[in-house]
Amino acid sequence: MDLKTTYLGLKLRTPLVPAASPLSEEIDGIKQMEDAGASAVVLYSVFEEQLRREQAELDDHLERGTESFAEALTYFPAPNEFRLGPEEYLQHIAKAKEAVRIPIIASLNGSSTGGWTEYAKGMQQAGADALELNIYYIPTDMNAASCDVEQNYLDILKAVKAAVSIPVAVKLSPFFTNFAYMAKRLDQAGANGLVLFNRFYQPDIDLEALEVRPNVLLSTPMAMRVPLRWVALLYGKLQASLAATSGIHRATDVLKMLMAGADVTMLCSALIRHGIRQIGVIERDLIAWMEEHEYESVAQLKGSLSQKNCPNPSSFERAQYMRALAEYSTGDSRSTE
Repeated sequence: MDLKTTYLGLKLRTPLVPAASPLSEEIDGIKQMEDAGASAVVLYSVFEEQLRREQAELDDHLERGTESFAEALTYFPAPNEFRLGPEEYLQHIAKAKEAVRIPIIASLNGSSTGGWTEYAKGMQQAGADALELNIYYIPTDMNAASCDVEQNYLDILKAVKAAVSIPVAVKLSPFFTNFAYMAKRLDQAGANGLVLFNRFYQPDIDLEALEVRPNVLLSTPMAMRVPLRWVALLYGKLQASLAATSGIHRATDVLKMLMAGADVTMLCSALIRHGIRQIGVIERDLIAWMEEHEYESVAQLKGSLSQKNCPNPSSFERAQYMRALAEYSTGDSRSTE
């Protein structure tokens, strides 16, 4: 069975790629992913806040005591007493590259240009095969227009693309006024891939402690419906690769995403719930289904049921909404509200 695919210009053995998660924080975990069948690994993210904190600590070292007297230069710390960023992450990239043969995709998580560009260079120099920009941005300024929000994404992408030569993917949320237009603009700005979609971790309220607390909920297969729709709508219309993520737990989920037009499917919650070996289980089930239905390759599957190739293209658009409700009502007397 030919499971080969191409993502960000990288030739991959299968479309199964572990997404950014704590599972890649240890080199042994990355080795286990390769052994289980992962065709590439997206490393856990470095956050913009980490870069800012490291820079603030450096500034503090450099300025400490300089207001005292002329000999203040002697207060400067030796170069090996401070770091110019989370160096451990760069070392992790280098060690991962030495430990496995599959591509290593580094991940930056932030919302502004800041120190991204210089750190992106460091990731490339450390050996990363590609870079995923996880732009985590919830605009709350009531005076910020949608065009300003969109421009922020484009500015980040352009700055990073100007700094590195390795492929760059952008991980997005679906919350844009016109996501199709935004995808087109990112494609034109040089994005090598789009990762659909980021899952925003929503806060919760602890009624006993009367505190707002983060609440991490693992995805369920239902979460795949939004990326499934947009992968299907965008397939064949962009130069950028398409990665589907969120809600992919089983081989059937992978098959649906491939048929919609995804180049790769990214796994996270399934691996956290069932362990890294789940990659091999999904691959085995994927092959079994393809053999049973007489498919010979992933290429044969890819995009076969995208909007471009679907017998009923409107199935992916709102025109089907009333029909879906009508069919639900006739099959089930319960309220749809």
